[in-house]
Amino acid sequence: MAARKLLVDIHTHVYLPRYASFLRSRSVVPRIFSRTNDAGKTEERLLILDDEPSAGRPIGSQYWDRDEKLKFMDKHDIDVSIVSSANPWLDFLPASTAQQLAGELNEDLENYCSTGPSVQDDTLKRLYGFGLLPLVPGVSPSTLVETVKQISALSHLKGVIIGTRGIGKGLDDDALEPVWAAIAEAGLVIFLHPHYGVDGKAWGEKDNGHVLPLALGFPFETTIATTRLILSGVFDRHPNLRLLLAHSGGALPQLSSRLASCIDHDPIVASRLSHDARYYLGKLYFDAVAYGSEELGFVSDVIGRSSAYSARPSSAKASKNVEGDKRKIGSARMLFGTDHPFFPPLSETEKWKSVVENLEAIDGVNGWAETEKEGVRGDNALKLFGLRV
Repeated sequence: MAARKLLVDIHTHVYLPRYASFLRSRSVVPRIFSRTNDAGKTEERLLILDDEPSAGRPIGSQYWDRDEKLKFMDKHDIDVSIVSSANPWLDFLPASTAQQLAGELNEDLENYCSTGPSVQDDTLKRLYGFGLLPLVPGVSPSTLVETVKQISALSHLKGVIIGTRGIGKGLDDDALEPVWAAIAEAGLVIFLHPHYGVDGKAWGEKDNGHVLPLALGFPFETTIATTRLILSGVFDRHPNLRLLLAHSGGALPQLSSRLASCIDHDPIVASRLSHDARYYLGKLYFDAVAYGSEELGFVSDVIGRSSAYSARPSSAKASKNVEGDKRKIGSARMLFGTDHPFFPPLSETEKWKSVVENLEAIDGVNGWAETEKEGVRGDNALKLFGLRV
């Protein structure tokens, strides 16, 4: 009987104890505060946006305790997790504080991962991580490059998680050019994760809880930030840069042909890129946190067709010979995630829907054989992060 393939979670968060303590010390957003709930018990709540509804969300040990992370993994047969600090990261801090805290939290995350348990024969740890960069206004690019060097020297940190604001002007800011170069040279994976959504006025006055900001605002934010990166030519200048998008790339796969058409018809950008915009989606990686088989299949198709839009005729010609395999080709850049510890079940014994539904979605994609499904569930992540055993 063949051994079970490893299940790897690449979208799973932690508020490290040092960071949680820092948030408790604050009196303004973002912060962790205590209150008495309707049952008369004291509870901690996390508030990360000024206009967040419902006074934030309840928060407990599952947000920072490594044992709780491992219990969650065991409950859902997850073998390895690539853990990332959760938003809002360091965005709200002055440069000097952000720089110091980033260094400390990177060391904390290395310890969190390196002193944890191993898988099977001890050749693979159960926990690895994405480090933090002090991406805040006022920080120097040289400081960011030094932090990239720190992260690359920590053996259990395999990438960096970043938001969309960069150092104040977005990720297409020319000042970030040496940072992209350093990350590409170090072979780190960038995990791009949203936090701010879009202008809250778009949601209207009716109380819809967190639904509109999370379901629509987060993916739109990712879509805009990634598009700006593409338009800036970052992927032409740094072809080895590896960017992983949260929430299956937001709306970018659906809008990529419209984007390409708009670029072609705009004299400002029409000649800026080396390839058709659709080509660059094949240079990206996408988590499989989409909750539906049809959505995953569509994203996979868009990735798999990308070589047809290369400006190099040989690449485009070759792509026509694998038209029927584009869904399989695209699957190689998709990776399973859970978004733990967010969206917990209502019952203590119930499995998390974010795990069950995303695994069911992977299993149900029409056109993926078991090889592709095993890739999305774990093999792709082991390869991307250099964890093959």
